[in-house]
Amino acid sequence: MSTPRFYDEMRGQKGAILPHYAQYSQWLEKMPPERIVQKRHEAEVTFHRVGITFAVYGEEAGSERLIPFDIIPRIIPANEWAVLEAGIKQRVRALNLFLHDIYHEQNILKAGVIEPEKVLANDQYRPVMRGLNLPGNVYAHIAGIDIVRAGSGEFYVLEDNLRVPSGVSYMVENRKMMMRLFPELFGAQPIAPVEHYPDLLLDTLLAVAPAGVSNPTVVLLTPGSYNSAYFEHTFLAQQMGIELVEGVDLMVRDSMVYMRTTRGPQRVHVIYRRVDDDFLDPQVFRPDSMLGVPGLMQAYQAGNVTLANAIGTGVADDKSMYVHVPDMIRFYLSEEPILKNVHTWQLRNPEDRSYVLDHLSTLVVKEVHGSGGYGMLIGPAATRPELSAFRERILATPEKYIAQPTLCLSTCPTFVEAGIAPRHVDLRPFVLSGPEPRIVPGGLTRVAIKEGSLVVNSSQGGGTKDTWVMEQ
Repeated sequence: MSTPRFYDEMRGQKGAILPHYAQYSQWLEKMPPERIVQKRHEAEVTFHRVGITFAVYGEEAGSERLIPFDIIPRIIPANEWAVLEAGIKQRVRALNLFLHDIYHEQNILKAGVIEPEKVLANDQYRPVMRGLNLPGNVYAHIAGIDIVRAGSGEFYVLEDNLRVPSGVSYMVENRKMMMRLFPELFGAQPIAPVEHYPDLLLDTLLAVAPAGVSNPTVVLLTPGSYNSAYFEHTFLAQQMGIELVEGVDLMVRDSMVYMRTTRGPQRVHVIYRRVDDDFLDPQVFRPDSMLGVPGLMQAYQAGNVTLANAIGTGVADDKSMYVHVPDMIRFYLSEEPILKNVHTWQLRNPEDRSYVLDHLSTLVVKEVHGSGGYGMLIGPAATRPELSAFRERILATPEKYIAQPTLCLSTCPTFVEAGIAPRHVDLRPFVLSGPEPRIVPGGLTRVAIKEGSLVVNSSQGGGTKDTWVMEQ
């Protein structure tokens, strides 16, 4: 049998059902197609009723979409998860050490491992964070690490998300939905739980409160109901039992943050912020911001409030910094990276730029600060005019772009209109960093619903799956 172009998560390279999928596959074969259709409809109705939607920027104000949910899970065996978990934790530990270093001694820059200008001149580097000591030296309390599987099935890290990573609510809700639709599957197989993520998140936030606070108050700061991830903000606040607040609900007095309540001001010690750096404090960052809290930075610098994630974490998940994470692991941990990076060309370098321009139709080009699938070029799927236009953008500002090979992303069986068919997937596990990094088994599997598409982002039409990590 010839080797398939894409690694099949269910059948591997040789075409036979892999052991960790065997029991589920037998169940699926016995499932009448009309029942699958019925169950999918039940899921859609329930998600609409609960309000599990997201807003799409650029569309009519207030318009929301339901993220397509696939009822066929992605299954990961225990041995593979053990490697992934170790590699992801290793990576997040190194990234936190890097962030502390660049805002303090800058040893990695002095050692010449990373060019100083790539960090200090980075748009996401925040000079106001220099010398500021944070509880436990933790900067990225919540990290989402995007993992892909390519070629013969090897895992690679595609991106690090350390600013305001989103999607974890869908991981939890997908599991709830699968347990509601197919309870018999969970009684028959040792599937690792994910429902306790909000409890772990709250424990993490409480653990990084300012020193000496015995009963810290935690709030979740949202930009408001028009934000694309507003459902997640409300979900996590409700699950953790904390207040969901907007900037106008908070105020700063004597370098301390207070929440306005009907009983008067209440001190706030930890803010899980889902607002970007630039909008957090109009006195320090964007003066036109209506989303932040005037004086917040002053309270932060005084050590009277903890922000999760810390201000200035964006410099570590910048796509131009991604290429240096293996070096960070070696520098700070004296270890070899467990998980590999995807080969990346930095277009600020003349040799890399020349190669990419000569092979533009075969590569994926991304904006250094881009996210959500926007601002990128997928060469093999691009038209000649699109290639030409992107070439001009690269030539005008090459430092804003990186390029990577067009990966043969692995596929998972997915229920689509035509029946069950392979669709490309990635995985975003979520790491919580307090005294020690912790991770809920699995994460959010995103799936490209459109046939042949490699773009899994929900804003670009992608859907989600429940991710099962087998406990044995």
